[in-house]
Amino acid sequence: MSSKTAGFVPAGEVRVFRAFGEEIHFHLTGAQTGGLLAQWLEITPPGGGPPPHYHTGEDEWFCVLEGKMSFLLDGVWREAEPGAGVFAPKNSIHAFKNTGDTPSRMLVAASPAGFEDFFERAAAEFARPDGPDMDRVTQIAADQGIHFVE
Repeated sequence: MSSKTAGFVPAGEVRVFRAFGEEIHFHLTGAQTGGLLAQWLEITPPGGGPPPHYHTGEDEWFCVLEGKMSFLLDGVWREAEPGAGVFAPKNSIHAFKNTGDTPSRMLVAASPAGFEDFFERAAAEFARPDGPDMDRVTQIAADQGIHFVE
């Protein structure tokens, strides 16, 4: 029997962040999973997605629910349509891009938890009236162990 406590977040209490042109709905955070993982719905506009990057602390899983996506994994871009699953282990350079003409929806999880902290801090920077200070955003990412690559 597990000593972990079960977690539950009602639909109306999902935390939503907006950053990088994305809308991120956190269904589970470290608070509900004892730090084990975070799970979110990521809505990406056409042409959107992060630049190539890696994280030093988290493994990441993606399930494409709607839209047409491309994923950079092991230096190769791969097409991913609804139903595709993707795994990006920590320290692996990866990226994704919405290659379709409608917003995409993906279920994403990372282990251990912590991405919710990154997105909360980044969303605050993107919400600034004069727009985000991208040097500050890069520092927020680095503080979380997320590193962008050329």
